[in-house]
Amino acid sequence: MLTSFQSLERLADTRRQNHIRLASNTIHLWGIELDGSQQCLERCTGWLDEAERHRAARFVREDTRQRYVLAHGGLRAVLSRYLGVTPDAVSLDRSAIGKPSLTRELRDRSSITFNLSHAHGRALIAVSQAQEVGVDLECVRSEIEVVKLSKRYFTRDEHMAIMQAPEEQRAMRFFRYWVAKEALLKAQGIGLRGLSDCEVCIEGDGVDMEVRARLGAQFTDTLQVRLLPCETGWEAAVAAQSLDSVTQFDLEQQ
Repeated sequence: MLTSFQSLERLADTRRQNHIRLASNTIHLWGIELDGSQQCLERCTGWLDEAERHRAARFVREDTRQRYVLAHGGLRAVLSRYLGVTPDAVSLDRSAIGKPSLTRELRDRSSITFNLSHAHGRALIAVSQAQEVGVDLECVRSEIEVVKLSKRYFTRDEHMAIMQAPEEQRAMRFFRYWVAKEALLKAQGIGLRGLSDCEVCIEGDGVDMEVRARLGAQFTDTLQVRLLPCETGWEAAVAAQSLDSVTQFDLEQQ
């Protein structure tokens, strides 16, 4: 089943909001289209904390600023449904590298974990319980310097696997490796400095793709990673200690 992206307008409407229960080690994925009315934008802005508002204000491009606000407002709209609170009551802490988590007060009430990725007008949110989770979403861009970037940031075997692809497929393969590695890094919370400390091997193609990960000393957790089926031009992956139950979730299921 392809990863789908739902309207933020409906998600941000808190008038009909049912509580979602999440079993341990289950992962729910939420895909969101980052467009909305002025009213939706204002509502999302009101849900952000001071640090997020300051960061949003620093963006030069208005469309970039709006997408940031909608992505982070959408995150609170999603989390509020698991926590049983309103979106403006979802308060977050951030690690030294910026990975968000629930504040201690909310963590004392719930073991919910989450991760957010947004790119080119879309966001992907992973929500789990009792395990850390990482997610990454990328739009495949053919103009990137695949040879230079993969040689610099990836392992020798990863670089070779990308270069073995036909030239017209190298960008897609580069981003496929990138989202897998980035999801692992985000699950562990160690940032891009850990790119060379994890290696992924992708075998097969399409629905039969299998990803194996070798994790270095910076990784203290045993993690798995899974590529998510996307429409042409997009790549996404999710990583966690357990990937036995990963489901796409949307408001139609409530």
